[in-house]
Amino acid sequence: MKEKIVIVGAGGFGREVEWLLNRVNRFNILGYIDDNIIKGTQITDLNVIGNIDDISKLDDEINIVIAIGNSITRKKIVEKIKKIKKVKFPNIIDPSVIIDEKFLKGEGNIICAGTIATVNIKINNFNIINLDCTIGHDVEVKDFVTIYPSVNISGNVILNNCIEIGTGTQIIQGKVINENSIIGAGSVVIRDIESNVTAVGVPTRILQK
Repeated sequence: MKEKIVIVGAGGFGREVEWLLNRVNRFNILGYIDDNIIKGTQITDLNVIGNIDDISKLDDEINIVIAIGNSITRKKIVEKIKKIKKVKFPNIIDPSVIIDEKFLKGEGNIICAGTIATVNIKINNFNIINLDCTIGHDVEVKDFVTIYPSVNISGNVILNNCIEIGTGTQIIQGKVINENSIIGAGSVVIRDIESNVTAVGVPTRILQK
């Protein structure tokens, strides 16, 4: 029997996660949870079944996947859900992904189609690794990291909490990106990035503090 699951976030990425869950073929998707869309609204073949507070009414054995790209928002939603109800946050990995799952220690991660992760990689909790990314040896991905499509991460990189890596970014080996920072799309990271900044360009420069 398939496990029950709901998707938090009924936007574009939520629909992509629905597609991913169908490819995984392990779950019975009950519908979407979204605070900003009226209950009963049809999104695909599924409906919005409530808002975050309605999670308290769901079965005790329910699974939840957080389909929210923004790292800070995703963290706040997870913290709120954990106060409401004890639920399960499975790791959702597309069948096409190449990864040694023994290094996937955390919960609530989403890894999308076409991604390749090699050896001795540590992936913690509630990270999103989008389509067609590559992750080299000995990389550490901490919590609530969002890696957008077609990002290339070389070996020994550390991605700290609540950062976002824009589409098409390249990060050379051994660099550290610190908490709450954003790397703009198409950037090339050749130096460490400090906390709480936006960095863009080839090579990256600090755009905003």
